[in-house]
Amino acid sequence: MEVFGIPVDPAPVSITLQLALVTTLILLVAGTPLAWWLARTRRRWRGVVEAVVALPLVLPPTVLGFYLLVALGPNGPVGALWEGLGGERLTFTFTGLVIGSVFYSLPFAVQPLMHAFEQLPRRPLEAATTLGAGPWDRFVSVVLPLSRRGYLVATTLAFAHTVGEFGVVLMIGGNIPGETRVLSIAIYDHVEVLEYGRAHVLSAGLLGFSFLVLLLVYGRGRRPEVAP
Repeated sequence: MEVFGIPVDPAPVSITLQLALVTTLILLVAGTPLAWWLARTRRRWRGVVEAVVALPLVLPPTVLGFYLLVALGPNGPVGALWEGLGGERLTFTFTGLVIGSVFYSLPFAVQPLMHAFEQLPRRPLEAATTLGAGPWDRFVSVVLPLSRRGYLVATTLAFAHTVGEFGVVLMIGGNIPGETRVLSIAIYDHVEVLEYGRAHVLSAGLLGFSFLVLLLVYGRGRRPEVAP
């Protein structure tokens, strides 16, 4: 594939998009009950759980990647158990990339959902309860529609953050062409061998994508004021 006359390998683009899509779907499904619990619980150890969720925001990606590599490796507790049950190797595979990405992008999905749930008005939920709606009915018919902006932010940030990952995916997935080489690693490879043209094409694509994501998030957050 050529872009402006510069040959570009489409495989890293495809792998990156697949990784971001799978990771985002997992985070939305798994992050919703976690965010709901954090928004509603008054347990003393809520702060501990919230700190663990937010840890990837301050922890160097290589540190998180290293401990995931140790845990998921053939001699690690998770990797050894998984392979003992007949599962495929987790490290240096697409599955390993997904696991690492889920951990690293967790706060980008959970925090917007948690804030959306915290801001829910109580009256619609109380009215639904009065009308006999069960917990699941209340969540589907009341919580989800009122939290749609939180889901939009969580989806866009988790997807974009996964697209731009480098340290975690390099530690746990390596740099296997056609399998674990994502866009960020491909850019590093091009720069390392002084292929600046190819690096420019991929970097410009990520730059434009990142800007569009932020424009979507902040643009949707602006509400036109109604004149009195």
